[in-house]
Amino acid sequence: MAGEPRDATIAYPGGLRARWRWGGSGQAAAVFALSEVGGTLLDLGPEVSDEPDALCRAELRIDGPAGGWTVRFASTLNDEPTAQLWDTAGQLVVKYGFHVYGLDARTGMPHWTHRSATPVLAIFASSRLRHVVVQAELETFAIEADGVVAWRIAHSDVVTEAALVGGRLVLTAYGGGVNALDPATGRPAGG
Repeated sequence: MAGEPRDATIAYPGGLRARWRWGGSGQAAAVFALSEVGGTLLDLGPEVSDEPDALCRAELRIDGPAGGWTVRFASTLNDEPTAQLWDTAGQLVVKYGFHVYGLDARTGMPHWTHRSATPVLAIFASSRLRHVVVQAELETFAIEADGVVAWRIAHSDVVTEAALVGGRLVLTAYGGGVNALDPATGRPAGG
């Protein structure tokens, strides 16, 4: 049995205040029961399924200098949604389940959507990179501001942890192996 929907409030740079609410399969009514009014409302759930409310659902409400907006998401996987502000591209990059979304940080309108073959673990954005780096369980990929995949690397073991440390993307695999990549190119990082 699924528990009550969860909530989180997060502040992003640029005066963006985010309120997340998410729940398990079939909990759409409970997740959306506390939706705030005002601004635009966009439901991206139909991009994942023809019946998104039967899946896990999440709602992101942003209040910022340009006003408020709300975006709804769907996932086949019970996951905690997260986002990273990619300030140089002016995008809020959201990961939820198998999907990553590049949303306009001022309006919430989608610039691009990418689906991974495995659950997405983390997203990394930096003004030093011309793309955002997305880490999934079996692949690492870089997405440019227009949604084009700049590079992609497949992994032979499931990645369980990823961190951007000292200019390197450090990956820990389920089998215990540790690997470091250059986040700009995806190539192995020198020691």
